[in-house]
Amino acid sequence: MHYLPNILFALALAVGFGFFVTNVRNLFRNIRLGKDINRTDNKSARLKNMLKIAFGQSKMVRRPISGLLHLVVYIGFIIINIEVLEIVIDGLFGTHRLFQGVLGANFYGFLIGTFEVLAVLVLVAVFVFWMRRNVVKIKRFLSAEMTGWPKNDGNFILYFEVVLMTLFLTMNATDVPFQEAGVGNVISQFIAPIFDGFSAEALHTIERTAWWLHILGILVFLNYLYYSKHLHILLAFPNTYFANLNPKGQFTNLEAVTKEVKLMMDPSADPYANPTEIADNQVPEKFGASDVTDLSWVQLLNAYTCTECGRCTSSCPANLTGKKLSPRKIMMDTRDRLEEVGKNIDANGGVFKDDGKQLLNDYITPEELWACTSCNACVEECPVNIDPLSIIVDMRRYLVMEQSAAPQSLNMMMTNIENNGAPWQYNQQDRLNWVNEE
Repeated sequence: MHYLPNILFALALAVGFGFFVTNVRNLFRNIRLGKDINRTDNKSARLKNMLKIAFGQSKMVRRPISGLLHLVVYIGFIIINIEVLEIVIDGLFGTHRLFQGVLGANFYGFLIGTFEVLAVLVLVAVFVFWMRRNVVKIKRFLSAEMTGWPKNDGNFILYFEVVLMTLFLTMNATDVPFQEAGVGNVISQFIAPIFDGFSAEALHTIERTAWWLHILGILVFLNYLYYSKHLHILLAFPNTYFANLNPKGQFTNLEAVTKEVKLMMDPSADPYANPTEIADNQVPEKFGASDVTDLSWVQLLNAYTCTECGRCTSSCPANLTGKKLSPRKIMMDTRDRLEEVGKNIDANGGVFKDDGKQLLNDYITPEELWACTSCNACVEECPVNIDPLSIIVDMRRYLVMEQSAAPQSLNMMMTNIENNGAPWQYNQQDRLNWVNEE
């Protein structure tokens, strides 16, 4: 029975990490449903982007209040969880504060003291975040898409943080040997008097309970990430690394169109041949995107990385003028549809069974797509370099090139370009008349 706690801890660790690995595999599987795209060029620039934007939080602090508060939570969360390594070792081998002897009392005390200060700062930041969401009710948190689960998810993660930080401080405050040593208990020493009068056994029970709940809470939090917008904690780094390095506003050449043109120019190609009889690298592809499998894997990674912070939507001129478009909703809808496709594959033995749905129309309407001005404000504002515009453009391409479903004004413009070589409706011979105007 002496080793029972260690065995239970090992089982909890195995279950927690096992479930996490399963979720990660599903995540990668879903992302790989997207079309291949090469983002391995210019590795130095990509690494710089990742370090500056994901690690350095450079775009977050453009809005100072939320940016600095997020920085506190981010630093606190990363640094405090270094202690998880000690907890794991203690839990597996039955030791207690193993690093105190390994690192020395002074250095260990400095680390734990830093952790305690950060824990308090995290609690303060979380309180301000909660007030902004639920009392001040900042407008970008009240959009139509931010109801139900998306709204609750934002609060759940704040409650998670409060519980984990409180358990950490309680664990330290009731650890009698740690308090008696008086090294590193910079915050917990002020909490310890709350437990004056408790017996040594009661204090030990409280400390062990807080210790267990703290590590189990971390394992639950780890697996909660997959179902939450807070998956960006893990995905912000690859997302910024694989982000588009081309100048904003530079449209990509549609590979499907290139292949189609090459096929048309191939004198040996049979225009009446069945597509299955044509070489694989020449099979005509869908123009644009109508569902998530038509998007690239980077766009699907974008969808999973979205933090739902709403900076994109709050900066979108279409949204600000009352149009239905919300770049945040574009990303949320893409992720929801991708999850639906993934569950479909799981339910049908690893093969997708047509469910009669697609991203276009069932999730995102043409009205939303055509409201976009292609200004790139959403891309510029995103703190983790997500690109909603690329999805909007690809779906517009599908509407125009596959369904001929462009708005009348756009159809007129394209007809004029085809017939007159200009967007305006006049004869080509009159194009230079403006030169003669006084």
